Amino acid sequence: MAFLTGLTKGKTEWTPTFIESIDAEKCIGCGRCYKVCSRSVLAPEDLEDEESESVRMIMTVANDAKCIGCAACAVTCSKKAFSLKPLAI
Repeated sequence: MAFLTGLTKGKTEWTPTFIESIDAEKCIGCGRCYKVCSRSVLAPEDLEDEESESVRMIMTVANDAKCIGCAACAVTCSKKAFSLKPLAI
């Protein structure tokens, strides 16, 4: 299967990996990924825990069509909550 590839400034070939999902169980809502994304792909969302009746913030994929595949969000995530994959062509 072939994947979308690009070139760096130094003419090195690379394969961008695009955001697929964020694991709500792993996400702690720290916001690091939100701050590093310059494309407004992510958005905070309140998640209600029905058992403990508490609310916690998590990140969600608000606009995956804006993702450029840089993977900066996943690199900054200390909990490894992101799923990424290359784009098949």
